[in-house]
Amino acid sequence: MAGLQGGSRPAVAIPGGGRVAETDRFRVLYVCTGSVCRSPMAERLTRLELDQRLGAGADRITVHSAGTWGHVDAPMETHAATVLTEYGADPEGFRGSELLDEHVIEADLVLTATRDHRAQVISMGHAAGLRTFTLKEFTRLVRAIDPATLPDGGVIERARALVRAAAALRGWLQAPSAEADEVSDPYGAPVTVFRHIGEEIHTALDPVVTALTGVPARKR
Repeated sequence: MAGLQGGSRPAVAIPGGGRVAETDRFRVLYVCTGSVCRSPMAERLTRLELDQRLGAGADRITVHSAGTWGHVDAPMETHAATVLTEYGADPEGFRGSELLDEHVIEADLVLTATRDHRAQVISMGHAAGLRTFTLKEFTRLVRAIDPATLPDGGVIERARALVRAAAALRGWLQAPSAEADEVSDPYGAPVTVFRHIGEEIHTALDPVVTALTGVPARKR
């Protein structure tokens, strides 16, 4: 899913020598509406957390984003970039993408901003239902999973087991309200609203990245 352009999955170089084939990666896809606010913030914050926790090994988990009405090739919203910079994440080089079938097919985990986005992804088929959640839904489910039950053979094996465990829990662990599983759209709002949404996303991401990698966040 490199660059969200589809096609084959070539091997890529990794620091310290050797190459990692795309089939040896775990692929995360974030989905919102326009692909310029929520999903880019989630994408870049996740990349930051992965780099901090896994170092060179962060390449084994790839992160991309797209929108159901994606603004193709558009830069992320200025306020979104501002919030990312405040967290120490890199907003540079981002371009919006429209959600395509190939993105869903290739993703190991799809995390959406809202339940409507989740429904749209699942409606595309490709057995997406077992690996598509809203971000906050996945966070809620992950918190209920005992880390000791996840395999410790490697990041990719662990991440795939986590998705299976979360899918198995979904029918048993309900949200207190529908809104509790959603991240609101800040498009067109002032930077203060973007900061609030950025905080929501960052807070939801922390337990997810910890569960995926088995590495807790560094103390700030």
